[in-house]
Amino acid sequence: MKNKKSTGFQTKSSKPLIFKVAADTDLMKFLMEMLPHKSRTHIKSLLTHKQIYVDGKPVSQYNTPLAKGQEVSIDKGNNRAEINIPGIKIIYEDKDLIVINKAEGLLSIATEYGTDETAYSLLSKYLKTQHYSNRIFIVHRLDRDTSGVMMYAKSQHIQELLQKDWNNNVTERTYLAIVQGVPEKDKDTISSYLKESKTYKVHSGKSPVPGSEKAITKYEILMSKDNYSLVKVNIETGKKNQIRVHMQDIGHPIIGDKKYGSTVNPIKRLGLHAWVLAFTHPVTNKEMRFQTELPGKFRKIFPNALNEQ
Repeated sequence: MKNKKSTGFQTKSSKPLIFKVAADTDLMKFLMEMLPHKSRTHIKSLLTHKQIYVDGKPVSQYNTPLAKGQEVSIDKGNNRAEINIPGIKIIYEDKDLIVINKAEGLLSIATEYGTDETAYSLLSKYLKTQHYSNRIFIVHRLDRDTSGVMMYAKSQHIQELLQKDWNNNVTERTYLAIVQGVPEKDKDTISSYLKESKTYKVHSGKSPVPGSEKAITKYEILMSKDNYSLVKVNIETGKKNQIRVHMQDIGHPIIGDKKYGSTVNPIKRLGLHAWVLAFTHPVTNKEMRFQTELPGKFRKIFPNALNEQ
């Protein structure tokens, strides 16, 4: 029996409740005042299900401090857990942009000859369920086999605002990587010049050559086990394959990265995840910070990693 044609995802929608904070207080006290007919248990349930937002960010702590002028919203109908798009989890959305957690194996945007579904095409379909004229615009990319947080703009104007001063607009880009072996230094900065070859492989050199670009990567070992290390990586530049190449440069390639020197693949995927993205909102000028969970496959090697993060 054939199923009805589906877009591949389901959504539930309703208008959020939005409140302005008039004086410094804490979240529970504020919500009890704004929702006098709701119990503390009900409010805690909203927090548990991440349906309470402070200045656009989901919060779960009832004692979160609030300052005068902040905005608190309750968004049950647009709860991110209720939006099911294969390969994508929406973790924030407003009228200007959308932030997602992308699964490994999904392209950010189509390649020249590619016909596979992409994060871009899936989000385009999702937005058109809200209004046929809605569009999505690429702001930055993640490699196909890299999972994690990334954002798209909802208009060309917002795209241009974000991209024209990208290095200043984006205040943090932190990745988690599992590498082979244990780097000699617990933390270090890697700097080199990168250039992509005609075969689409990125090469690294200490001196600039025509067409090369400088790339700077900082890493810190979080833990090591069984000849693998979980490292936190911050990039000061966002060049193609930058982290993958730089980990190879120091002799500790990312697991599953055969292209850049890895000889093992114990978790059956590339061991690279975009963990944190922080930026200044192009319209509100508010600082936005999004942190994703450690991928489940990473826990096959490091089951207790980041439990206190």
